[in-house]
Amino acid sequence: MLTRELLRRLPKAELHTHLDGSLRPETMVELARASRFELPTSDPEALRRFMVVDDAASLEDYLTRFDYTIPLLQTPEAIERVSYEMVEDASRDGVRYLEVRYCPRLSTRNGLSIAEALDAELRGLARGEKDFGVIARVINCSLRHYDPAVSLEIARASVAFRDRGVVAFDLAGGEAGRPPAVHKEAFDVATEGLLGITVHAGEAAGAESIAEALHLCHADRIGHGTRLHEDKKLQDFVRDRRILIETNITSNLQTRAVARAADHPVRGYFDAGVAVTLCTDGWLMCGVTLSDEYWLAHTQLGFTREEIDEMILNGFAGAYLPWPARRALLESARAELADLQ
Repeated sequence: MLTRELLRRLPKAELHTHLDGSLRPETMVELARASRFELPTSDPEALRRFMVVDDAASLEDYLTRFDYTIPLLQTPEAIERVSYEMVEDASRDGVRYLEVRYCPRLSTRNGLSIAEALDAELRGLARGEKDFGVIARVINCSLRHYDPAVSLEIARASVAFRDRGVVAFDLAGGEAGRPPAVHKEAFDVATEGLLGITVHAGEAAGAESIAEALHLCHADRIGHGTRLHEDKKLQDFVRDRRILIETNITSNLQTRAVARAADHPVRGYFDAGVAVTLCTDGWLMCGVTLSDEYWLAHTQLGFTREEIDEMILNGFAGAYLPWPARRALLESARAELADLQ
């Protein structure tokens, strides 16, 4: 019998969650006070409710909530603290492997360099890994509205930090009208630097955005992929090459990519043999844990325990880790899942 508590105890891999979308409200209040930034409220519970995006009309509308978190991530101390707390929060939810996404250039408003922002993030994650036993790595994002030269700068920094914990390069931000191939040179650099490539695609644009991410930007995973079903041949291509879809049910509801949880295409993708795993996108803005996402899949889309285990293992199999480390995580997770009945 599946319960929320059992789902929390299951070992999980979180492959798609954003640093600037996962702050604790209590931490936001303290950081805002220290930086003299005005929040809508200084009451943590009221702030928690405010930060959950349940009133957006689109992805672009959803993204405006980050106006309250990015200004708080402008010092090394703040970045390190938030990164560390993310690992602690992940550990409480049974996460064994965590990939944190962030655009480090967002933390350069007050003089920090991209390298200094990355240093702080990696320090926080490393301390968290040591204290809580969750393996934590970084995916650097560029943003679609940036000049391609900025994306190139972020890609080069990502390659430079490859041996220090940056495992992949990504493109995020408002998708509609901003095709990913505009930033192709950055993806070329990241690929030549042997980084993993994952692209936000098929959320606020159609299957053509996913095709461009795959064919022109070298993506080996896709973030969201909500509209992949619009192109059945492309869906078969993704299935046959075992390209992992990082699925975010709650986030897709919030951005109006889908109307109801019960309508989410992840059910159809799974049944068609596409490799999918569940992710949160952001614990603060989405107001969910990874366990909550699996509970939603169970209650609204009919995923059984066996199917949930398969999606969990897909997450470990798709981790941006060297194969020996990934295989060890995968085998450990498989054994733990078998024991937890």
